[in-house]
This record gives sequence, C-alpha cells and structure tokens, in this order.
Amino acid sequence: MPPEKLISAHRGAANNPPNRFEKIFLEPDADWNPDDEEGGRPPGPRTQFFKDHSQSVISRNDSPDVGFGASLNPYRGCEHGCIYCYARPTHEFLGFSAGLDFESKIMVKEDAPELLRRELSSPKWSPQVIFLSGVTDCYQPVERKLKLTRRCLEVLAEFRNPVFIVTKNQLVTRDIDLLAELARHRAVGVFLSITTLDSELRQIMEPRTSPPTARLAALRELASAGIPVGVNVAPIIPGLTDHEMPAILKAAAEAGATSAGYTVVRLPYAVAPLFEQWLETHFPGRKEKVLNRLRAMHGGKLYDAQWGKRFSGEGIFAEQIAQMFEVARRKAGIKQEDGELSTAAFRRPGGAQLSLFP
Repeated sequence: MPPEKLISAHRGAANNPPNRFEKIFLEPDADWNPDDEEGGRPPGPRTQFFKDHSQSVISRNDSPDVGFGASLNPYRGCEHGCIYCYARPTHEFLGFSAGLDFESKIMVKEDAPELLRRELSSPKWSPQVIFLSGVTDCYQPVERKLKLTRRCLEVLAEFRNPVFIVTKNQLVTRDIDLLAELARHRAVGVFLSITTLDSELRQIMEPRTSPPTARLAALRELASAGIPVGVNVAPIIPGLTDHEMPAILKAAAEAGATSAGYTVVRLPYAVAPLFEQWLETHFPGRKEKVLNRLRAMHGGKLYDAQWGKRFSGEGIFAEQIAQMFEVARRKAGIKQEDGELSTAAFRRPGGAQLSLFP
C-alpha cells in the first residue's frame, strides 16, 4: 500500500534529539541547514567517518533472549538510516545524538581484522559462533570502500571460526567466495532482513538499504552458492507492515531461504519520539493505530525492555503476529532446517607457535 504522504528522504531521522546524557544541546533555527544544495530541499548532513580506537572487537553478551554470546561490529552508527533502529541510543554513549548523528557520524574500527586475529589466536579464545553484526549493519554503504567486514571474514575463514550474519544489504554477495569456504565446514549462516516489499515505503523507512528486490536477489545468489540462508521479517510494525509477512516469507522461500524469524519493532529511549515524528510526517492517518497497537503489546507503553517480551510483545496482537508467522512460514514451505553452526573445524594457523604470544 503506498504511503499517504511521500517526502524525498535522504535520511531516516529528521533531526537530532538531545542526548540523554548531555545537559547542553544545539537547537538550530527551523529554516537553517548548512548543507542545503538542492533548491530548498535539504539533503541532511553529509556523512562523516571517525576512527574508533577500541582495543578489542569481540563483544560479549549475556542476555538470555538474544541467542548469541559473541558479536563483532566493524562500525558504530549506521548509514542505512532505518528510522526504527533499536541501536540508535548506543550513539549517545559516544556523545552524539540518536537522530541524524547516528546515521551520519560513523565510527570505523580500522584495526578490526587485526584485533580479531589477535583474539582468535589467543589460547583463551573458546571457538564459538560470532554474530556479525550484533548492533549495526556490517554491510552498510561505506563497507564497499573500506572492506573491513570482508577482511574480518578472511580471518574467520582462515581460522574456520563459525559466523552468523544478518544484513539488509545486497553487498553481502560480494563475499560469496569466503562464505562458501566457511559453508564447507558448516561454519556460516546468512540472514537477509526484509521489512517490506514496498519499494516506496522502504525508501522513506530505511533510506540507504538495498531495495527489497535486491535483497531477494541476494538470497537467491547465496543459496545457489550453497550458503545456508534465511529471512528475518524484522522489524514488524503493527498496523503498517504486519500484513506483508505472508508475502515476504513466500518470496524469500522462492529465493532459497530455508529458515525464517521475526521480531516486532522496538522503540527504546530516543527511538520512540523519532519514530512518532516519522509517522506524523509520512503516515499521519495511521499514526495512532500503529502506536496504540504497540502500547497494547507492551503493557500500555511504547516499549517494554523485559527479556522474553521485548522482541515480540504480549497480548492479542502479539499472538496474532506469532500465529500469522507460523501459518505463513508453513505455507511458504520453510521447514526451519537445523541451522546450528559447527566449531569442529576450528584451527589456529601456525599451530602451537601462536601460544608463545599473548
């Protein structure tokens, strides 16, 4: 269904809300935009890249409802600009805003491949699945130039350490050679997140992601190369995109997906007001329906961070979504094949010599 109001979107967020940790913030005049070069249609801020000086790249997670214990994020912030992104508030820990800053001020871990090699080489590393990425998309646009994700995959393939990838970008197909090598050892799984099949809605909701047709093409190409692939119908926005679930699962199955999952949109901290503003701008007629359904799924709030509830919600609408997913998955022929990855082939190149180094 076409949006009620289409506005050319160069970015997902419309502004920079205050950082919840900072007492001072900039509030520009409504008509001020230093980057306005399109005759009155402001394109938003230009993307800037900053070096991240992290001394390690494998993050640990102990949340019981996430499904992975180790993750790797070559980038902090994400140019994709998805308006609903639950990771936006992480930028506030860097002194930035969860709004435009999150999608235009990107922290780059230039040393990620070298740091990854060091951590995998350590005798303290216990072979396990690494989630790439756990927060922001590892195949966001700048990856085409920097190739940090590819270089990390080269290290993972050398060590044969299993990796699970979730992305919204067709760029993942660039690395089929490395993914196919990992697949030989049951050490890789790739999920493409597909939120909508409506290209116009995608353009204003997740402006710098690959179009739906490109993501389906990526599924097809990966599956043809023997790489286990699945589809993540995520996030589902009740009252806006939930009706698309059967069509997305059917299209993904036809493209080769053998596994599927879903989550409901999460709106922590600054994401909620950003999302409300986005609805008011693009879908004013559906705004209250969407927000009321989310409140009904989260005990009267727009978001409930409780483990076990934050990804799916609860109540009648949550149950309807869960039932729709199961029926649509079975109808599409997705059998939820065992996607457990193996650490059996893990090796440390160089053998015992590596144990001489810290």
